Amino acid sequence: MTPKQEKQRQAVLTEAHKDYARGLTSHAFFKLHNAPMSDDLVQDTFLKTWKYLVSKGKIDLMKSFLYRVLNNLIVDEYRKRKLVSLDVLLEKGYEPNADPRERLINVLDGKALILLLARLPEKYRKVMRMRYLQDLTLKEIALITGKPINTVSVQLHRGLVKLKILYNQKNR
Repeated sequence: MTPKQEKQRQAVLTEAHKDYARGLTSHAFFKLHNAPMSDDLVQDTFLKTWKYLVSKGKIDLMKSFLYRVLNNLIVDEYRKRKLVSLDVLLEKGYEPNADPRERLINVLDGKALILLLARLPEKYRKVMRMRYLQDLTLKEIALITGKPINTVSVQLHRGLVKLKILYNQKNR
């Protein structure tokens, strides 16, 4: 690159900075709600634009190019995994729940309900297994069974009612 071309590109980028830096900063702040991070991303935007210009890139519309680069940097920032210290979380009032009893009770109740499925009539048992064990949607169940979605929905509801009755009888 000749010195004349470099000065020309510097002038273009300086003019773009004067015209668009404020708008880019407010756009980044609106997206991130973090002023220092917004300023950093705007500076990175101009740095990446300069690198593109130096590598003999051609920019037709500077404003749209700058906003595109900034939006890509914002997306990259969102995708970064944010590490939070446990000390910071504890200061904010977070208390980790280390009591496994509630989870154990849920697992055992779930296993008991699976065993109770065998006591349901076949038409309810079949759709209940598909919905809650295989995690199929109503539409998928309807396609498999060849029944209308409304029929599948009614059978699921009736099966749940019968299963609740069986569960309550078992726990008396």
